[in-house]
Formats: sequence, structure tokens, C-alpha cells
Amino acid sequence: MSNGAGWLESANGKGDSAKMDAPKKSSSKLSVERVYQKKTQLEHILLRPDTYVGTVEPITQQMWVFDEEIGMNQREITFVPGLYKIFDEILVNAADNKQRDKNMTSIKITIDAESNTISVWNNGKGIPVVEHKDEKMYVPALIFGQLLTSSNYDDDEKKVTGGRNGYGAKLCNIFSTKFTVETACKEYRHSFKQTWLNNMSKTSEPKIKFFDGDDFTCVTFQPDLSKFQMEKLDKDIVALLTRRAYDIAGSCRGIKVTLNGKKLPITGFRSYVDLYVKDKVDEMGVALKVVNEKVNDRWEVCLTLSEKGFQQIGFVNCIATTKGGRHIDYVVDQIVHKLIEVVKKKNKAGVTVKPFQNGSSHHIHKYNNCVPVVVSQEQYQFLYRAMLSLIGTQEDEDTLNSSDNNGTIVVGTASTAESLESLV
Repeated sequence: MSNGAGWLESANGKGDSAKMDAPKKSSSKLSVERVYQKKTQLEHILLRPDTYVGTVEPITQQMWVFDEEIGMNQREITFVPGLYKIFDEILVNAADNKQRDKNMTSIKITIDAESNTISVWNNGKGIPVVEHKDEKMYVPALIFGQLLTSSNYDDDEKKVTGGRNGYGAKLCNIFSTKFTVETACKEYRHSFKQTWLNNMSKTSEPKIKFFDGDDFTCVTFQPDLSKFQMEKLDKDIVALLTRRAYDIAGSCRGIKVTLNGKKLPITGFRSYVDLYVKDKVDEMGVALKVVNEKVNDRWEVCLTLSEKGFQQIGFVNCIATTKGGRHIDYVVDQIVHKLIEVVKKKNKAGVTVKPFQNGSSHHIHKYNNCVPVVVSQEQYQFLYRAMLSLIGTQEDEDTLNSSDNNGTIVVGTASTAESLESLV
């Protein structure tokens, strides 16, 4: 009876057992302060890097790379897009300087895997070594060490450079254990050097010296490999970054690129395309030929056969557009349209002709016009005739040799027809 009463008391929330079994406040429950947090922008970038530099996880995919033993080749590599991104920010910055200074002639790149050190130097106009009156710091320190600073915020100005949002090189600084900027500006007669450490969390005092030589800017950094789940700059990432050095040599007109002390043997975009077709032959065993058309200062197109169907290698403002884009589609669509017209005219059997993505690869550069075009072999003869048709059916010959005010390309010239003829 007493046991029954005890059970009843427990069931009703009374008695000692009720006291023992009462739910306790969980010690694992997070406080309001732990649940709702505010981060600085620097902390947020490190906490959520994918928002800013892409994934920091290794991925494996087919990529064009440059291996010292075999040259340019497409193979499966494992790399971290975030690391590739921060290198590219510095490299494209250097290439952009050509647009600001037409007298710039050189970019020097060093990739030292052993010491985990990368540097990019250019001899274009240096950054003004002068104190910013509003921000009370030297301009180079503002550009490389303060987030959301940029010279590209004037949306009324037409842009022919890669940056826009004020992150750029700062992301490289943030994802590096050591980041050093050196620049010299003859206009202001001073040189500047400053180093940041530990993901841009610490910095040295800038060193300012009198200077009367030629302008230059050099960025040297040691990527924080722990942020990219890496222990060293391995063969795959070095091969990918090396390819980007060759990309710049081919896509940035008037620039000689040096890699690890060696001048790259690239004399222009056409020379760059040869890296892809070197020792390649068609199904008849004949060496591949390349059609090259420099439309204007902003657009250049190359066409050759592809071993693997449609392929494209494209650049916009020296940025590699590995996934294509509207600039690729624009030229391809013109070829496809004319191709269909030609096929319909030749179609005596009445077979229905449908649009297809013929294999043209276009690389379009604003100011630095780079457009390799690659087609599959089975579509080559049709493409050839389509190009001739596109050239031959234009009523206004002057239109063929021009572009509109926005640099829009018009495919096809008489010289192109002759080049295509030689291909066959």
C-alpha cells in the first residue's frame, strides 16, 4: 500500500523520486550571446571564406595546366579554388596596370614552392606614395591593408580593368601569413614598403624613402596553407599558377612576362595559342592550322580543330573565363546562325536542320582581346563553309572590319576567308 502511494505521489509530481527525476536545466544550452554574434568584416571573411574567395576545400577536375616536362596540357588536378583566387587577384592587378600606364612593359612572377613564397612585380606606374588626407594613412597602406578601398567606385567611368568591389588584393593579404607591398612613384619621389602578418591582423610601420628611379610595384606573399587544408604548394597548384603566367603573357598586349627568372617565349596571343596546338595533328595526320583574326584592339579570335568536341579558352581583361560566358556565346552564335543557313542551302535531301552548338571557342578581351576558337573535327568542314558564308553574304564590307562603340565584335573579313581556305 505504501509502495502504491509512493508511485502515485511520483506520478503526481510529489515525493522524493519526483524530486530526483525532475528535468534539470541543460548545461549544454547556449547563451543568447553565443547564439547571436557580431563579427568584424575580417573575422567574417576568415569564418566564411567561400563568400569571398570561393571554396577552401580541395576539388578535383580537368584543367589546362603548364607542366615543365610537357608544356600546356589538360589533365585532372586537385587544387583549392580559394588559393587560386588570391593569386589571381594579385596577378590581374598587375596586368590591369597596363591599362593605366601604356608605357608598362614587364611583369615578373616568382613561385617558390620550397619557401611557400609568391611575388608579382610590374614596372607600370607606381601607387602614389602620399598620405590620404581623409584616411590619414599612405595610399598603398589604404589600398592593400584596409577593406572596401578601391579606385573603381566611379560607376560613370567605363571600366577596362578587373577589380570593382574593393576586396581584391586585401583577400590575398587576409589569407596570407606574410604579405609585403613595395612600390615607388617617381611623380611623388618616394618609395614605400610595408608588411602585414597573421592574416592581416598585424602590420609593421611603413618605410618611406626618397626615390628618383623608375616606377614599380611588387607584392610578395606567403599563403596561409592551413586555411586551404594544404601543407605545401604541390605540383598541381604550381602547374595551374604557371599556366596563369602564360595566360597573362598571351592576353596582355605589349607585356613581357618573366617566370622564376625566365622570360616566357610568348610574343602575342597567336603565339600563346600555339602552346595548345603544338605537335597536334588532324585525323589525316596533318599538323593543325590556326586561323587568327585581330578584329580590333579589344577583340582577337583564333580557330583550330578540337580533339574533344567543343572547347573554349577565353579571357576578359586578362581574367580567364574558364566557364565561358556571353562573350563566348556571342561569337559562337553568329557562326552557328550562318552555319545553319549554309547547310539549309546545300540540303538537297530535305533533311531537317536544327541548331547545334558547334565547337567554336572564343576568348574576348576588352582592350586585351583574346579568343581561341576550337571546333570538333566532324564539324570542321561545316564551320569552314559557314565562316566563308558569313564573310561572303555581308552587304557592307566596311562593317566586317569594324566594331561598335562598345567594342562589339563583327566576325569575318576577307583575310579570314583566305586563312580559312588555307586551313582546308
